[in-house]
Amino acid sequence: MNIAPRSYPLFMPDGSGDLARIGLIYIASSVVMEEEMWAMSAPGVSTHTARIRLPKVTVEGIEEMMNAPELETAARHAAAAPIDVLCFGGTSASFLHGTAYDKALIRKIEGWTPGPKVTTASTATLAALAQVGAGKVALATPYVGAIHDRAIRFLTENGHEVVKGAHLDITDDHALAEVSIEQVYDHVLSVDHPDATAIFISCTNFRSVAGIAALEKELGKPVISAIQASFWHCLHLAGAKGAKPGYGRLFAGYEADV
Repeated sequence: MNIAPRSYPLFMPDGSGDLARIGLIYIASSVVMEEEMWAMSAPGVSTHTARIRLPKVTVEGIEEMMNAPELETAARHAAAAPIDVLCFGGTSASFLHGTAYDKALIRKIEGWTPGPKVTTASTATLAALAQVGAGKVALATPYVGAIHDRAIRFLTENGHEVVKGAHLDITDDHALAEVSIEQVYDHVLSVDHPDATAIFISCTNFRSVAGIAALEKELGKPVISAIQASFWHCLHLAGAKGAKPGYGRLFAGYEADV
């Protein structure tokens, strides 16, 4: 006896991560990275977050966060879900002590969470700069000088001379998220330099992705942000075309048909 297939109505999108599920270890007091990742996500890509506490956006505050046992707890909690990729969503926290520290952080998280592929915001940034063929860069950050200087060191030791940069001296995490996209846009324009082949916007609680396409049109060069790079690298590791159009040259070949 043949039974006709049942017909269903058209259902609304529900955010299901059928294409790629991204796990995110993120700062408890931060909001921007999740918002921007969801904004860039095509249907079928979802983000699932575990949080760690950051006392203050200073070298000492970041070190306290990274040495706390809740980092391991957050990693294990994030990977308890059926995720494809796990991203450590802290840029300064992963570049603070240089490239070797960033790579060791990935190995540490992999040891805690066998299964998903692992990246960090800093590793993703280097991969994104390579993807767009960047050499010398300009750097826009909201950090205090000591952290901004470490960002310069990290980029330089990975082959990206920083030809111009500026920072905003913000130490409060909530204040980072309150910088408007218009202010970020002007901040990025202020660091452009003829020798810069790309511009990097650092910090995962600092708005960026809404202005990237406009900045690239104005400047005529790739603009990479830590959040944009992290999302792109997660898609790359998951092998997923899961980005909505309009978020920068980096996503060429990774945009979904939406």
